[in-house]
Amino acid sequence: MKKILLCCAGGMSTSMLVQRMEKEAKEQGIAVEMLAVGFDDFVSQIDAWDCCLLGPQIKYKLAEFQAIAAEKHKPVAVINTMDYGMMNGKKVLNDALALITSRGE
Repeated sequence: MKKILLCCAGGMSTSMLVQRMEKEAKEQGIAVEMLAVGFDDFVSQIDAWDCCLLGPQIKYKLAEFQAIAAEKHKPVAVINTMDYGMMNGKKVLNDALALITSRGE
């Protein structure tokens, strides 16, 4: 099972996106676990997840989060602004799975 962490300012807007992603994963028959958190919870959560996607509103934290996650061999990327705004669960799910696959899982 793939595990995807989504992180934004407070975890609220990414929670809505997680619901869309879960629906898409179910339709595609993909076993995936997802959690949306605020950026204050990133450090305490990253160990348990395969990757982390950041909401566009906290993209300024990307370098900081990548440095922390790199020590744990976890990829971090920013969600495309358009996909985030449109709550495109299918695209964001596929991007997350590609991010996990790119690190050899």
